Amino acid sequence: MAGVPFQEAGQMLIGCCGWPEARAKYFEHFSAVELQTTFYQPPSTELAHKWRREAPEGFVFCLKAWQLITHEPSSPTYRRLKTPVSASRRGAYGSFRPTAEVWAAWQHTLAIARALRAAVIVFQCPASFRQGAESRQNLARFFGSVEREGRLLAWEPRGDWEPAVVRDLCERLDLVHCVDPFLAQPLWGRAVYFRLHGGKDYRHQYRDHELDWLREVCARYPDRPVHVMFNNVYMKEDALRL
Repeated sequence: MAGVPFQEAGQMLIGCCGWPEARAKYFEHFSAVELQTTFYQPPSTELAHKWRREAPEGFVFCLKAWQLITHEPSSPTYRRLKTPVSASRRGAYGSFRPTAEVWAAWQHTLAIARALRAAVIVFQCPASFRQGAESRQNLARFFGSVEREGRLLAWEPRGDWEPAVVRDLCERLDLVHCVDPFLAQPLWGRAVYFRLHGGKDYRHQYRDHELDWLREVCARYPDRPVHVMFNNVYMKEDALRL
C-alpha cells in the first residue's frame, strides 16, 4: 500500500510501547513506536492523522489492535472503554469471533492504521485465549478476511499454545509471531517483532549484558526487518541504551 513506510531487510527499528515522553522529543530519539491507546480506546482518525503529520519522514507507526477483537468483556482492560459493551451482546466480543461486533472493531482499527500509515498491527491475546479447534477456526476465518494493504500483522499468543501449532498458523495465515525474546523464540514471519516486557517483571531494567545479548539475537535475522519495542517500566531508558 502506498504510504506504508518501506522496511528493509536487516533494518532494526527500536522504540517503546506508548509515548514515554512528549512526542516531539520522542521523534528525536526513536525511529518507531507501538501505540497502546488503540488497544484500550482508539483515538479519532483526526488525531491519528495529526500524529502522522507531526512525525518525521520515515518514522514507523505500529499499533495494537482494539481489545474488542482479541479480549473478552471479562477482561479488566474493558474498564477503559468510553462506552461499555451491551450486556446482551457480551458473548459477541473478543477471541476473533465471527461477529459483526468484532468486524466493526477491526474496521475501526484499520481506519486508524490507514491514518497513521502504520506498518504493523499487533494482535496481543490474553492467556485465556487457549489453543483449541474453535480458536484456530476463529483465527483462520478472521485473518483470511482482513485487509492487509501491504502492512504486517503480528500475533502475540500468551496462552498455552504448542509451538508447532503456532508456527503452522503463522505460516498459513502469513502472521509475524510476536514474542519477548527473553522468554521465547519467534517461530515464523516475514519480519521479526520483539515486545520486551522486562522478562517476567515489568519493573526489570535490562542490564548491559542483556542488551548485548539482544543485539546478537537481532543480528541473526539479516534477511528481514527487526522491530524491538520495549514495554517495561524503564522502556525509554533501555531503548535509548540499545
